[in-house]
Amino acid sequence: MSTAIQSEEAPRTYGNYRRPQTAGLMGLGSIGTGILLFGAVWTVVMMMTPAGLVAALVSAVFFAGLLLTVSVKDKHGKSVLARTGERAGWMMTKANGTNVYRSGPLGRVDWGTFQLPGLAAPSKLSEHRDSYNRPFAMIYVPSTGHYTVVIGAEPDGSALVDREQIDAWVADWGLWLANLGDEPGIEAAAVTVETAPDTGTRLRQSVALRIDEDAPALAQSVLSEVVDRYPAGSATVKAFVSITFNATSRVGGKKRSAEEMARELAARLPGLTQGLASTGAGAARPLNAQELCETVAIAYDPAIAPYVDQANAAGEPPELSWPNVGPSAAEARWDSYRHDSGTSVTWQMSTAPRGVVQSSILTRLLAPHRDVARKRITMLYRPIDAARAAGIVESDVSASTFNIGSTNKPSARAVLGARAAIATANEEASGAGLVNFGMLVTATVLNSDGLADARAAIDNLSATARIRLRPVYGSQDSAFAAALPLGLVLPQHLRVPTSIKEQL
Repeated sequence: MSTAIQSEEAPRTYGNYRRPQTAGLMGLGSIGTGILLFGAVWTVVMMMTPAGLVAALVSAVFFAGLLLTVSVKDKHGKSVLARTGERAGWMMTKANGTNVYRSGPLGRVDWGTFQLPGLAAPSKLSEHRDSYNRPFAMIYVPSTGHYTVVIGAEPDGSALVDREQIDAWVADWGLWLANLGDEPGIEAAAVTVETAPDTGTRLRQSVALRIDEDAPALAQSVLSEVVDRYPAGSATVKAFVSITFNATSRVGGKKRSAEEMARELAARLPGLTQGLASTGAGAARPLNAQELCETVAIAYDPAIAPYVDQANAAGEPPELSWPNVGPSAAEARWDSYRHDSGTSVTWQMSTAPRGVVQSSILTRLLAPHRDVARKRITMLYRPIDAARAAGIVESDVSASTFNIGSTNKPSARAVLGARAAIATANEEASGAGLVNFGMLVTATVLNSDGLADARAAIDNLSATARIRLRPVYGSQDSAFAAALPLGLVLPQHLRVPTSIKEQL
């Protein structure tokens, strides 16, 4: 009797996430190397002055201290100078009172509406129809000249799905992201997955419409018990894909008006939604103005979620307008954000998973958690067009090679980083796309007493996803808005250039 041994194919893995480096001596980067060289030259000049050795020692100590503030970093990659600037900015914000927001008829705004606070305050909303005659909402941010459309998705999930199908979904998702780099005018994209307690309204409505009045009493009793008990402990999962377009079609070109952008997006939306269908996103469709207003209003005031569901179930959706979806009161703190009936904490991803990962790496982080009333995971993507991608990867290879050659004993991490940079350059040369990405995680609780449990839950879930999260200290209100499907591109709102901020 013989048995045939079949070897199962190993699960497909993914990786090679890399943050581009800058060339510098001893791993200091361009800014640190500039401080080092300028300090050395200045110290030598001081030694030649009448002040002599004392002035040279003083200048050497000064530049050494300045160099330490840039070179010494914590586990999240934040230097002493960056953390000091973060704290100083928060102190100025608190002193000016801009961390407190009051709206409505008794608020501080002159027009008496419940306008969105912070970065989303100047945004405007309009509704149009695409070439399939589907209504879609379009958000316009005048300060950056960006237009955003939000697509609602219904992910199929990976339960009871073959591994080959999951691998195909992941491959199609990577292809969809890579194609965004070739789409003209696309500035950024974001995927938001929100989990919240199920109010049971949709289940109750579905059962009420399908129950047979002539059914046995026992069957009706069982259905009534299911409707009453099933929502307890269950959760709803919603997914949104927001795509942000630039009003300028090309560098130096004329900015397009809202009507021109609406006509263009109406023609491009069907193709974008059809491309999402093959990525496991399910039935993708653009959100209309009413649905988007409800999503944002519930995020700032979670207590109204049951009433909104009941109104929609009754066929009388609440009449919401964009100037009235913001909170009536909000207060940004150093490490949390209080808004109407909820208190939230937002984390940012400081380190992507190291090594290789499988497609299920974010499963537990995305799943509902009993200690978090509402959890919002937002993946931020910034596609890079092919013309810029080639220069970025080649510059990264040159910087990695220089960093290895600048020392006699390069570290193992530096050697592996150089290999990863070369691999990325080879993949880009063969046609692969290049995308900058980040992650924001927002946990909202209805009672401030549960904030500690929510923090502990997110810390544990981030460990299972092999990512490192850091609270967005001093900017909780801005991070909360950026995690919503509003299409806010944070680098466009920074006063310090992103290239300099990443090195500090």
